[in-house]
Amino acid sequence: MLVKEKILHGFDTAESRWARFGPYYAMFPVDFAFDVVEKYSKEGDFIIDPFAGRCSSIFAGGVLGRNSLGIEINPVGWLYGTVKLSPAKKDDVIDRLLEIYGKRDAFQDMALGMPEFYHICYCNEVLRFLLSARTYLDWENNNIDATLMSIILIYLHGKIGEGLSNQMRMTKSMGMNYSVNWWKNNNMAVPPEINPCEFLIKKIDWRYAKGLPQVCDSKVLFGDSSVQLVDIARRSIENNIKFSLLFTSPPYCAVTNYHADQWLRLWMLGGSDSPKAIQDKHKGRFANKQEYYELLDNVFGLCSKMMAKKSTIYVRTDKREFTFKSTLEILQKRFPKHNVQIVEKPLTELSKTQTKLFGDKSMKPGEVDIILTR
Repeated sequence: MLVKEKILHGFDTAESRWARFGPYYAMFPVDFAFDVVEKYSKEGDFIIDPFAGRCSSIFAGGVLGRNSLGIEINPVGWLYGTVKLSPAKKDDVIDRLLEIYGKRDAFQDMALGMPEFYHICYCNEVLRFLLSARTYLDWENNNIDATLMSIILIYLHGKIGEGLSNQMRMTKSMGMNYSVNWWKNNNMAVPPEINPCEFLIKKIDWRYAKGLPQVCDSKVLFGDSSVQLVDIARRSIENNIKFSLLFTSPPYCAVTNYHADQWLRLWMLGGSDSPKAIQDKHKGRFANKQEYYELLDNVFGLCSKMMAKKSTIYVRTDKREFTFKSTLEILQKRFPKHNVQIVEKPLTELSKTQTKLFGDKSMKPGEVDIILTR
């Protein structure tokens, strides 16, 4: 049995349970991430993903003994990634959960003042707990708080019985008015009564049942890759560190707004209590083709300075003409001495594209892998 198969056999290992940690609207299938890392790199190599998402590539690299570095601009994806690379101890997480739960009563007045959406989405017990966690968890700086917050985010919304909310999708936060109207039209205007502490302890028990994942020196940075890579490239050159594998999937032009689609989880992390338009040009839907092209050109240009001569560039992208042609053109410009292979992923009813993994059945044009080797 291959190393990957031993690690990802069902949910029998700690690595398999943590590899699937965190639903995200667009993400690498876990098996695919392990396949690419295992095929195109070896133990001890350095690999990088400048658009890390929920960090499946980085986790696969770390578990398989590669020194892996990711960058993610969306705090939800960053939190999932940084936690599964190094989760806090189970007892510490449960103790912190009990502490946060014990402070929920102080948030009764705040809960009463929340928009109608929240009162139909969550029972009062859950809403007060969420407000307590939102206020007290220092998820950016404290590993225990980050671990608990990421677990809360996973179950913040989903099907009834599978999450803390009324009936909702798991990966994508639906709009407030749409959700309220849907609940009312389907006789679901009263949220399920849930004890969030009991619910989450069961989820924590399951997640930790096989222990903690064994991951080598790997991490994910929180921020804009076009900014972060400037310093990374400089330090890579100074320390003579070369990356053997660049493995990523950039956002697709004019397809998904990763911040708007995660607005409820972003609220939980301290954001607005209603969906807001994202002004940052690297956090929206990339409708501006020129800005999209410049972002990819800048990022892949910076990465090219860090790659070993005999390296692999593996990019999964969209089949739509502009996204595909732009990505291919930039990669060929930045890695002119690499050989190019194009592998189309046929879209079938059963295909596991990134956006279909958690119930999105709408038709997509499909994806394509651009593989550059030397």
